[in-house]
Amino acid sequence: MMLTRRRLIAISAVLATVPAVAHAKSAARFWTGQALGARASIRIDHPDADAIVTRVMAEIDRLETILSLYRPESALSRLNRDGHLDAPPFELLECLSLAGAVHRASGGRFDPTIQPLWKLWAESAANGKRPDAKAVERARADTGWGKVRLEAAAVTLSPDMALTLNGIGQGYVADRIAVLLDAEGLTDILIDTGEFRALGGQPGGGEWPVRLETGERLALRQRALATSAPLGTTFDQAGRDGHILDPATGMPAPANWRSVSISAPSAAMADALATAACLLPDEGSILAMIGRFEGARLEGISRVF
Repeated sequence: MMLTRRRLIAISAVLATVPAVAHAKSAARFWTGQALGARASIRIDHPDADAIVTRVMAEIDRLETILSLYRPESALSRLNRDGHLDAPPFELLECLSLAGAVHRASGGRFDPTIQPLWKLWAESAANGKRPDAKAVERARADTGWGKVRLEAAAVTLSPDMALTLNGIGQGYVADRIAVLLDAEGLTDILIDTGEFRALGGQPGGGEWPVRLETGERLALRQRALATSAPLGTTFDQAGRDGHILDPATGMPAPANWRSVSISAPSAAMADALATAACLLPDEGSILAMIGRFEGARLEGISRVF
């Protein structure tokens, strides 16, 4: 099973403009390790670099206790296990609310309730096979965003349902890290959690240069960028069954697009829109969806011929 989409988390930040004497006392700190199930690196140039790195890692850890499917006691895991979660954390509600907005804008293509389908495909791939049609239909019966009750006091799922935040969670984490670093007085930040989030530009001046999957270059400042590709990560070794599943069919997204890149004010928004775009049939549909979100833009698209 080739589930290796999240390659590297990288955060680079420098001290905001301050008097020269204060800036002279800043010290760079470079940290490498694991976060969100991926290799991570953080470089911060600041007098309190060690303390800030510690706070960034604590924030990532805190968000994983809310949003991760790989921690049995995370808020998301408990919701999936019990079908009900009282007093859900704000971050989970915020993430699910945006997911619901993209679900509506995409005509239901973006759907966090596909976890039963995703689990079926992943387990079948681990056994070297594809799921049969009956198994797919059984899993589809346990999906449907309309069955989710999302309220401030509680989130409730129908029996046998489960949610996944793949396609939005990594972008959301990038946004929260940006908020934390901004509050620390840092600027000129580029965060890469699989999606890019730029706060300011490069330390030496100018925008952050980002290369799209299409080969084009994009200058990124005060924006986020996400790229999704139906076959960018696949369940099978042959690279035939992509990881983005269509809730309407229970099957991997048709390979209409080689890649879709979308920028937006937030990484969570860009992440969700790029994922949803891979399930839409034509560029007009993608632009109509994006047009419902202020500040979102289609930056690059490549069709499979």
